[in-house]
Amino acid sequence: MAKIEFVSKLREFFTSAQAVKVSAFIGFTVLMTAVIASQNFFFQNIIENGISKRDIIAQKTLTVEDVKRTEQHKKEVSQKVEPVMAPAEDDFIKSNLQTLQSSIMQIRKKDVDETIKKEEIGILFDLSDNSKKDFIINFLLKADDNSLHEVFDKSNLTLSNILRAGITEKDYEKDNIDKIILNNLVSNVSKRQVSVIKAVLEQVIVPNLVVDEFATEIARKNAQNSVKPYEVIFQKGDKILFEGEPVTRLKRDALRQAGYNVYELNWQGLAAIYIIVFIGTFLFLCYMKFFEKDYMEPRFLSITAFLSLLIAFIGVVLPTGFSPYVIPVPAFLILMSIFTKPRVAFIAAVILLSVMSVGYQYNIQYLVAFILLSILSTVLMSQIRYAERVDVIKAGFNIGIAGLILVLSIYILEKCLIDVDNVLILKDCLFVLLNGIFSAVIASGLMPLFESMFKIITPYGLAELGDHNQKLLKRLQMDAPGTYHHSLMVSNLCEAAAEAIGADPILARVGALYHDIGKLKRPLFFVENQSYFLIENPHNKFTPRISKMIITAHPKDGIEIAREYKLPQVIQNFITQHHGEGLASYFYNQAVKEEGAENVKEEQFRYAGPKPNTKETAILMIADAVESAVRSLKNPTPEEIEGMINKIIVERLNDGQLSDSPLTLKDIKTIASTFSRILRGMQHNRIKYQENLAEELQKQKINMPAKLLDEDLENKIKQLEGDKNPPKEDKND
Repeated sequence: MAKIEFVSKLREFFTSAQAVKVSAFIGFTVLMTAVIASQNFFFQNIIENGISKRDIIAQKTLTVEDVKRTEQHKKEVSQKVEPVMAPAEDDFIKSNLQTLQSSIMQIRKKDVDETIKKEEIGILFDLSDNSKKDFIINFLLKADDNSLHEVFDKSNLTLSNILRAGITEKDYEKDNIDKIILNNLVSNVSKRQVSVIKAVLEQVIVPNLVVDEFATEIARKNAQNSVKPYEVIFQKGDKILFEGEPVTRLKRDALRQAGYNVYELNWQGLAAIYIIVFIGTFLFLCYMKFFEKDYMEPRFLSITAFLSLLIAFIGVVLPTGFSPYVIPVPAFLILMSIFTKPRVAFIAAVILLSVMSVGYQYNIQYLVAFILLSILSTVLMSQIRYAERVDVIKAGFNIGIAGLILVLSIYILEKCLIDVDNVLILKDCLFVLLNGIFSAVIASGLMPLFESMFKIITPYGLAELGDHNQKLLKRLQMDAPGTYHHSLMVSNLCEAAAEAIGADPILARVGALYHDIGKLKRPLFFVENQSYFLIENPHNKFTPRISKMIITAHPKDGIEIAREYKLPQVIQNFITQHHGEGLASYFYNQAVKEEGAENVKEEQFRYAGPKPNTKETAILMIADAVESAVRSLKNPTPEEIEGMINKIIVERLNDGQLSDSPLTLKDIKTIASTFSRILRGMQHNRIKYQENLAEELQKQKINMPAKLLDEDLENKIKQLEGDKNPPKEDKND
């Protein structure tokens, strides 16, 4: 028993909606990983454990950089760059000299024994040449003030010369202080003064040049950048690898340039590719969940997955060495923009391109070019109004031109750094131009197929459904002309209102055209068709309950007809939701009069629903009621039209029929003003035309310049005059 219960729970889990979603996610990521990894099988077949299993011949001339030798040379050049020195504070060193002079002067002035003075001055001086120490101390103590000041002045000038030239740590390391002082000594210095000046300056001189690490690093980088890369050339027909040769980095780079994917396919490689695909797919779903909830339906995710796998597969089967610019990424963007929206298409394209660039080892220039082209494609597709399919071709042409300019700019920049074959530039520019154009053509051709496969109606499909020559609309026009005319009026109202509030005007118009097709089943039971066929209202013979059953059945009948004619689900929503769960008030009130209020419940006279759950279907509910109500008024004034619109909207709000729709109060206000403006135009007064048109034209002719009266107008006037005075009958006739 417990085992049966466990199996039942397990079956319930695997058939739940959450399990299906998880299975679909895992299935897609595994399939995408398999597609991307399949390109690596070829490399796996020619390389085993880093050793070539067969000879590989270059099919074209290849110029490959020897990265290892280039990096080694850069390192050697960098090490030879001398550190960049920057000056330190010179004032500190000069102040030390002044301090030393002041200290000596104070010692000289002290009223103490001379031995003590010599000891104090000896403490100030740490001389390298002790043999001259007594001479220097005696000079500093016994020389007259003028001689002493002269020595310090010359010391100060010499110090300025030394600091101007600069002293580094290396000068100290090499014990070059004496040499530096002598080289920078001022002129007219006696031998006695030289010894004292050297002794004084030795006490104050410190390095005034320090290493500027930042400038040194820049100098080394510049030196490295100046190194030209070591290049190895494989001529067409040369062996890139021979059987049994180890595959070095140089050989791998050569194989990559020849068009081989040089990932070694093992479990680690597969896991890495799967993780990249997993993260990309997860990020896309997160974006959709938080920003594009309307497109989280399985049909939209299915077409995204299908197109992604298709583009990835094209990247796999691309011939070795062929330019990635032929991959129809623009077609992916165009189709995704039409089936979802341009913003979703851009996010999907960026993630797909990133995964493919890593998986197929594309050069960074392809990723940059396609991402920039994706931004442009998104902008172009957002501007399309879907009036004609040729607009997609125009967009594709513009994408191709933009791609050509973009790729050419990238190659011009590359030519500033390395030599690029002009034939390669020409081929890639041509490829990206044709890619944009043919992608648009391919997308236009695949649209109807994908519409049928994924049950998604595109704006182009809507435009086709809105053609009045459609079989179902022709049938509505012939069998229920009043309903057809009503649908036309309502469609105009819906289209204008949808455009005013930022909803989909094409969807609103087409949905309104088909919303009443259920009346085709019993057209004569609807008042708008009875006057056309000149028949008495059959409801006069029925009870209110029977009439209600007939009238409220037309949404259900409409669904049956819609399925018969294979109308998409988005149009079927208009059929079922345009009355919502509203009350058939006319028959309800009749039933109350006949049976009494206590015997009649509102629920018995309501439509089956559901309530409108989109802006477009909510607009239709209001427009359907407004058009019928205003048409029932005789010569209504603008105030009466506006009052009727407001009354109907308030009734629908109070009845809760708009509670499931995303319409805001601002939207409803905009819809009301749009309906009022259009209905006032429909109800305009007509002028009374001149009955005696011939006389009026003749009067106008008298006062009209001759050059404005052409021959056709003259003939029309004569014809009208002839109609006014018919020829007299012959008595003999």
